[in-house]
Amino acid sequence: MMRARLGGCKPPSSLLSLGITSVEVTSRREGSSCLDGVWAGWWWWLVSGLTSCSLPHQLVRYVVSWKCDVVMWRMVRRYLPHAVVGAVMLVLIYRAHHPCQDAVQRPFRKHMTSDNTGALHNYDRNEPMIFIGGMPRSGTTLARAMLDAHPDIRCGEETRVVPRILQMRQQWKRSAKESLRLQEAGVTDEVLDEAIASFILDIVVNHGQPASRLCNKDPFTLKSATYLSKLFPNAKFLFMVRDGRATVHSIISRKVTITGFDLSSYKQCLQRWNSAVQTMNTQCEELGASKCLPVYYEQLVLHPQEWMRKILGFLDVAWNDAVLHHEEHINKPGGVSLSKVERSSDQVIKPVNLDALSKWVGQIPKEVVEDMANIAPMLATLGYDPYSNPPNYGQADALVANNTKRIQKELSKWEDRAEAVRSASKHRKADNT
Repeated sequence: MMRARLGGCKPPSSLLSLGITSVEVTSRREGSSCLDGVWAGWWWWLVSGLTSCSLPHQLVRYVVSWKCDVVMWRMVRRYLPHAVVGAVMLVLIYRAHHPCQDAVQRPFRKHMTSDNTGALHNYDRNEPMIFIGGMPRSGTTLARAMLDAHPDIRCGEETRVVPRILQMRQQWKRSAKESLRLQEAGVTDEVLDEAIASFILDIVVNHGQPASRLCNKDPFTLKSATYLSKLFPNAKFLFMVRDGRATVHSIISRKVTITGFDLSSYKQCLQRWNSAVQTMNTQCEELGASKCLPVYYEQLVLHPQEWMRKILGFLDVAWNDAVLHHEEHINKPGGVSLSKVERSSDQVIKPVNLDALSKWVGQIPKEVVEDMANIAPMLATLGYDPYSNPPNYGQADALVANNTKRIQKELSKWEDRAEAVRSASKHRKADNT
């Protein structure tokens, strides 16, 4: 902010009578309309001209002495620039109150990619992105596979780098020393945000085929959901929630390495689960129901059609039956691509079934089970009974019950298919390198 004296001397009595002795010219941030900074320029040019100490007094003197011809010429010559600028500014101010289309802020940088036909597709930070997050082993892979089966949505495998760049940014912001170093280097919050957003968008755009709706599934991104919403203002978030006991048992039994998790201790893993889920739940609540939808894994499995309709409605995407049969689109063009390193790939090749719901029952040490409410209070917060073993998650739809029976009858066939998918996925990755 700067304070400027007008006209080179004290203001005339007409302004002094109003208590105006100086004018504050405030620089406003970009983003309010087509004209950021217009007000400052308008006030400086217009007010400085109209309040010049010579204008009112000279005008009276010349009028009294009948030298109108002289004063008019001098006024025109002296104040014409101010009048022209004032008129232009008035036009611009009118436009400021009637902003240009989509001119709330300067345009975002475009990110371009091409499809199999060579057609170009442009994306920017205003895209209605979809972010799927939650704890690993909480149904994030199933959710993205079901969405990937939709012809208008492309999620793809985990990038693994998106949550890491978000974590780096959090570390920089938490450190006063690092924040100062960045500011001294001219790396402002705006510069950093633009760089991080461009990085994330480049990763998401280019790690798969173009689609009407781009989706990212990296579980821990939900820890930074409010920040991501700032970077991508039209993004929506799916927060996958699963019984923490099932999640932790799956992490330990499948040896899923997560920083800070001791896979030899159910108690410690449950405590870490509690902390992580609490953070994500808070982020989701801060975004609100219009931006973040909690999706309970158990309910998605038990009632897939009901919940996929809720999810697609929340995302403003038209219904398509393909989302109920994701297993038919595995590794097909425009379908569900699988990763050879993700631990859930051998499960999502199967239709939605009940096999994984209660595998944890009887596997957790007795002393941990007895103290479950204190070890993981987020269980109760999220609506799970910490003392229910096994819990009653509800009755499955006929489609899911039939899928489960079919898988159990043809178990060897599904095991062979899992191995074939892993092998095909490995060769597909090799061909793309």
